[in-house]
Amino acid sequence: MSRYSLADLHELLDAAQGIAQLAAQDIMAVYASRFDVEDKADATPVTAADLASHRRLEDGLDQLDPSALVLSEEASPERFARRHEAKQIWLVDPLDGTREFVKRNGEFCINIALVDAGEVVLGLLWHPPSGRSWGAVRGAGAWTEIDGQRTPIVVSSCASPPRAAASRSHGNSAVESYLLALGNVQRIPQGSAIKFARIANGEMDIYARLASRCSEWDVAAGQCVVEAAGGQVVDEHGRRWRYNQRDTLIVQNFLCFGDHTINWHEALRGIDLQPR
Repeated sequence: MSRYSLADLHELLDAAQGIAQLAAQDIMAVYASRFDVEDKADATPVTAADLASHRRLEDGLDQLDPSALVLSEEASPERFARRHEAKQIWLVDPLDGTREFVKRNGEFCINIALVDAGEVVLGLLWHPPSGRSWGAVRGAGAWTEIDGQRTPIVVSSCASPPRAAASRSHGNSAVESYLLALGNVQRIPQGSAIKFARIANGEMDIYARLASRCSEWDVAAGQCVVEAAGGQVVDEHGRRWRYNQRDTLIVQNFLCFGDHTINWHEALRGIDLQPR
């Protein structure tokens, strides 16, 4: 049972929106300037925008619920060391889609999720270039908001042909084999966790991330929004993702889809799902 009531979660989500809006302003200030790109130890890029958003979100979320550990992609080693002791944890990607940010194609977002005893109970995706957000509280539906206007969202029945998210920066042979096994699909290029939002909106049908490494903060917020809109995010065996339960935060394989009357896992047969 969650330690948070629905009223608690709605209050926390509203507060997280305000913090995300400030972080988005920090991101766009860098986006409008000339900025340097550095490589982290894992060979992924980082910019001043990632770090400014991280500071804003970590400081703000720390104050919302002192009992919940804020774990951002850019967090200190000390915070990572504390994660197994924490039952409540904010999983945060301060700038999801840094490669897209560097390309200046506008396809990046902020991911914020609240996890309670392994279950994601609150999710927020914020798109800084447009100011549009997608949010959800587990058990209370999902919505999108722009210019102060909030609209409920739900997934759609699968289109014919299925509309498949095609990653801008993380495609590989396993995903390609999967899409070919699905047969005739309409591929829709899309960067960052906005792919989750588009499935929750009913604009896409399937998003496969296979045989590649991402992290729990890349998935948790999107899972909450998609599930609250009626879809699913599951591993290669069909199990719902739970968070902060393993020795690693790495996520290797998942399927995200709206229409759960279709056996999306059938097309995984025979595909090598081990990252290379």
